[in-house]
Amino acid sequence: MTLGLAIASAGLAVWLYLIAARGGFWRAAEREENGAAAEPAAWPSVIAVIPARDEAEGIAACIRSLLAQDYPGAFRIVLVDDQSGDGTAARAHEAAVAAGSDARERLTIVSGRTPPAGWSGKVWAMKQGVDHVESLAAAAPRYLLFTDADIVYDSGILRALVARAEAQGLVLTSLMVKLRCASLPERLFIPAFIFFFAMLYPFAWVNRRDCRIAAAAGGCMLAGFSALRAAGGIDAIRGTLIDDCALARAMKAVGPIWLGLTDRVRSLRAYPRINDIRRMVARTAYDQLNYSPLLLAATLAGLGLTFLAPPLAALAPLAAFTGSGWTQALGAAAWGLMALAFLPMLRFYRLSPLWALALPAMALAYMAFTLDSAYQHARGRGGLWKGRVHANASGLR
Repeated sequence: MTLGLAIASAGLAVWLYLIAARGGFWRAAEREENGAAAEPAAWPSVIAVIPARDEAEGIAACIRSLLAQDYPGAFRIVLVDDQSGDGTAARAHEAAVAAGSDARERLTIVSGRTPPAGWSGKVWAMKQGVDHVESLAAAAPRYLLFTDADIVYDSGILRALVARAEAQGLVLTSLMVKLRCASLPERLFIPAFIFFFAMLYPFAWVNRRDCRIAAAAGGCMLAGFSALRAAGGIDAIRGTLIDDCALARAMKAVGPIWLGLTDRVRSLRAYPRINDIRRMVARTAYDQLNYSPLLLAATLAGLGLTFLAPPLAALAPLAAFTGSGWTQALGAAAWGLMALAFLPMLRFYRLSPLWALALPAMALAYMAFTLDSAYQHARGRGGLWKGRVHANASGLR
């Protein structure tokens, strides 16, 4: 067997495995609206914790959507203003005042402090929010809703989250929020981002109690308060950049978790330029690889075999090694499977199926973003976000 034919065969084998044996990740079937749970006899108390740094653009909409929740139980909001310089706290206060006196009383704004050594900024803000909840004289809530400051919720979503958690005994219930997909870069890269995430963490496996794989989406995470304490609290994830998946691992050690897609929780954060998406990916990609050059090389090689080799073989460059059409045929078959696998995510984001043919180009861009993440880390600028560098050369945050 020649080299080209071997590579094309390996690429096809990878896609046969991904389609048939990777938890059905590509089907995008784990949805918030599927399997709605019966409502509990008594609705438990919930407190939302919002870490926010320079989020004036979206915080008002986030606060309004939370205050408008159709939730029968006690529900309050704690906003941790993480030393914002753009009036985030004032915008949040104005939104609560406009919603009425009762709404204003349900919002507490905590002034965040500088992160101590060993803590990443967002996680430190989450910690301060949890500490404030623990300091309250009232009884501890049953659940904490960790949410980003640029997220908006349909009015019935908290009710649905709590009902699912109560019915299934979940310690962590997370929704992969619907990311903004309006600009050309967003249409090109956002569905692929969720597709790659699901490939890495198949939602069906995350949701299995007998599977060790754990993941969550940090924009919306409903955590059992007592379970969080049992998992070591926020201190257990103090130095992490990928805080949602770290929290999921800690929580799954003490009980079942659940992760699914949703149309009813949406992110307002815009990525109008490719560079915006590059920065978003570069912030955490090398952290995901444990700052290992060997893992980086292996990941790039694996991505190349999975996403680049099939179209290259189908379009003939690898066929030069074979002297036959088998390389092209196998490459075309793998490329076809790749495109078919991407279709459900494109439908979820209401995009043309023709985008599926461009998935190899999207993967190539993500490979470049991952290399940039390693480069930024080597420059001592790893994890850069909103003026803070969270990772130094030793990998500590």
